[in-house]
Amino acid sequence: MKKHTSFLLASLMVLSSLVCKAAEPLKIGYSDWPGWVAWEIGIKKGWFKEAGVDVEFVWMDYVKSMEAYAAGKLDAVCVTNGDALVTGATGKPSVCVLLNDYSNGNDMIVAKGDYKTLKDLKGKTIALEEGFVEHLLLLKGLELNGMAESDITIKNTPTNSTPQVFSSGQVDSIAAWQPNSGQALKLVPGSKTVFSSKDAPGLIYDGLFCDRDSVKAHRAEWLKVVKVWFRISEYLAKEDNMDDALAILAERVGVKPAEYEPLFAGTKILTPAETLKVWEKGDGLGSIYGSSKIVDDFNVKFKVYEKPADIGSYFDPTLTKEALGK
Repeated sequence: MKKHTSFLLASLMVLSSLVCKAAEPLKIGYSDWPGWVAWEIGIKKGWFKEAGVDVEFVWMDYVKSMEAYAAGKLDAVCVTNGDALVTGATGKPSVCVLLNDYSNGNDMIVAKGDYKTLKDLKGKTIALEEGFVEHLLLLKGLELNGMAESDITIKNTPTNSTPQVFSSGQVDSIAAWQPNSGQALKLVPGSKTVFSSKDAPGLIYDGLFCDRDSVKAHRAEWLKVVKVWFRISEYLAKEDNMDDALAILAERVGVKPAEYEPLFAGTKILTPAETLKVWEKGDGLGSIYGSSKIVDDFNVKFKVYEKPADIGSYFDPTLTKEALGK
């Protein structure tokens, strides 16, 4: 009898553990980028609760969010397509179920006032974080301007230190994303943007990259998350909602709405139709697959990781299509 009782108790404990685990919210790491701060609208307005999905958004530094995901502390993380490949090769693979936006000017090459164009930086020094997305942006800018990487000198610098290095006079230019790029423009009078992600739309996509096992086990819940996102994007598409939206976004990052407006303007939030177009397989920056191939080639070339990624395994458009009834 005692043996059977012990077995029953053990079974109940296992069952209880499974129930508790199933009841845990989906944990999503998000950070200071307009396309991800936009999740705050759904959080503040209670749309996730309305959708019947238990989700916890964890506000983190961008790099720390990738580390937390790789360590298994998050079910999903908001990252660029390129950084998802890096995290997958060096930490833990993921799958993108949703594309939020692409950078449309927030990633910049900022130069002193003496330089009017990127071509004017030939022979000059640019501070950037080697192997990161701004390095890729610079290479694309050089390519489009008929230049080579040998035409400039790179000073390897952590992105969040680039404004200070720029203002100190150590370099002629920097490559950084907002808010660092904007800070640099403020610190150095007369400085200007000589190339940005707006000149290469689709080079930098931002998305929701999830634990692959979690998507399989909790597909219905992730579908609800994706549906809430499209409710957010539709809300943002209406001009009448912008004052309210900017107030919510600005509060999340601790600035005034007027300060946040230009940052948001440098981010292209994808409409449902645009999202479906980007999900189509193809070469070039208009497709998430083509864009990611370009990033993958860059990562291998600069030894961010050794072997080319299986790009197709990182992207799953089916939840987006189901959410949009396609």
